[in-house]
Amino acid sequence: MHGPRIRPVAVDEDSRAVSVQLAAFIADPITRWLWPDPHEYLAGFPRIVRGFGGGAFDNGGADVSEGFMGCALWLAPGVYPDEEALGQALSDSVPEPRRSEMLSVLEQMGESHPEETHWHLAIIGVDVAHQGKGVGAALMQERLTKLDAQGVHSYLESTNLRNIPFYERHGFQVIREIQVGSSPPMIPMLRPPR
Repeated sequence: MHGPRIRPVAVDEDSRAVSVQLAAFIADPITRWLWPDPHEYLAGFPRIVRGFGGGAFDNGGADVSEGFMGCALWLAPGVYPDEEALGQALSDSVPEPRRSEMLSVLEQMGESHPEETHWHLAIIGVDVAHQGKGVGAALMQERLTKLDAQGVHSYLESTNLRNIPFYERHGFQVIREIQVGSSPPMIPMLRPPR
């Protein structure tokens, strides 16, 4: 049985790709710690998706499954999250002390990136209505196959401890745990090419 077809996100589909992440992260520990109120989550999280993973749209790193069930935003080597946009989004929508704690988490995430040339999986998400159907695995395998052929490392930060076994099945290894104040843990992971 074949998994869902994966293709690049087209130029005019970035809003749909962001919506997939909104549907995927609705119960994510870090995300809902930042915005426990549903209305604030719906307003604030799309800005974080664009600030953190938006560089994928212009650099060949945005992959989507058929029917927009899932989406992965990969940042190519030399492409980084938009720190100014992230800071502004947090400032506009997250009260203290969570805002300062998250800024510290983001700083430690930046320090955790490997020195090796790598693609950064900024965000991968599957709409909760389609989880458990192999969509995430298909998204992951599509890009990892290409990176293995190029001999390039991959890196990510898991915002949900329940996802660690999924990433480990794809060859990622835990680097460390980041936790500041009242924040849930964030887990940076690295995958050498196979």
